[in-house]
Amino acid sequence: QVQLVESGGGLVQAGGSLRLSCAASGRSFSSYVMGWFRQAPGKEREFVAAMRWSIGTTSYADSVKGRFTISRDNAKNTVYLQMNSLKPEDTAVYYCAADRVKGGTDPRAYDYWGQGTQVTVSS
Repeated sequence: QVQLVESGGGLVQAGGSLRLSCAASGRSFSSYVMGWFRQAPGKEREFVAAMRWSIGTTSYADSVKGRFTISRDNAKNTVYLQMNSLKPEDTAVYYCAADRVKGGTDPRAYDYWGQGTQVTVSS
């Protein structure tokens, strides 16, 4: 079955960096859109970044543009989220998601989800 497994979260000081990984298995994701979302306590899940696996096109939320980068490793079937210049407001549980149609910023469009990884940024 389809599995998305995130890793790489942790505690970091403001201005620091983390790289999240999402290992995908269970089918070929070459035609999928892979997304990263986050959810802070008491808030709705929000879009962070997305990539169409086949051609590598990317999109980002305004709040992370210039600081976060989404990428993929085809050989490892893994999607990454490099997060630089982290801010306390980036603190959240980060989720990897996959959609076989068009992805986008609405989490309801995504078919598959990982379990999430906690990112905490201290000031």
